[in-house]
Amino acid sequence: MRHRYLRPSLSLPEIYLYRAPVDFRKQANGLAVLVEQELGHNPFTGALYAFTNKHRNKIKCLMWEDNGFVRLCSY
Repeated sequence: MRHRYLRPSLSLPEIYLYRAPVDFRKQANGLAVLVEQELGHNPFTGALYAFTNKHRNKIKCLMWEDNGFVRLCSY
């Protein structure tokens, strides 16, 4: 069985911070395109990608888990 990272775990995925501000209207597919085109990474590896807004007071995270994207937001 594959490890689930969103639950308490001893092993964590790779974590990347996308440093440029992101339009927070972007959904999972739009963020995945940024990961693929701007960072040159495969968004389906299970790594966690963190994005911030222009004011740097909100965070949106994206990761692939099993059969879909998980998008976490702090507002």
